Amino acid sequence: MGKRDSAGLITSTIAAIAFAGTVNAGCSLDTVTIQDDAGTVQFTVDVADSNEERSRGLMFVEEMATMQGMLFVYESPRRASFWMRNTLIPLDMLFVDEFGVVQNIHAMAQPLDETPIFGGEDIQFVLEINGGLAAMLGLEAGDQMQHPSFGDDAVWPCEIN
Repeated sequence: MGKRDSAGLITSTIAAIAFAGTVNAGCSLDTVTIQDDAGTVQFTVDVADSNEERSRGLMFVEEMATMQGMLFVYESPRRASFWMRNTLIPLDMLFVDEFGVVQNIHAMAQPLDETPIFGGEDIQFVLEINGGLAAMLGLEAGDQMQHPSFGDDAVWPCEIN
């Protein structure tokens, strides 16, 4: 199997595992679910919802599982700008509004780069995942996210049991 063939196989396998239709395992603090017309994908996340946690982010992390990430939660919408200081792995950043709708994706942020990455105005959440994964999974602006932090006004709120 050639290098190109194995990359395609890996991409297909990840996509097949990630997009399991519209089945939702339920909302939990350690899971973010993203949906589009093709189905849903879930990430296991650490939540950064304090100034200290947001400041540290994924600094000094040497590797991260494929379907893992970090969800940055702010108290209210704001102008979002990130950088990669002391971040050792490439990341995709999904900038999300107060309703859980992806507004912008910055792909393949480069490790250790201190150039500001502008995510947009009126951003309340940022999901960081492994670099290149957003494109591989077909994630794009307009996709909807589900997480307990999004609240009742979210376009895809958590169901209350």
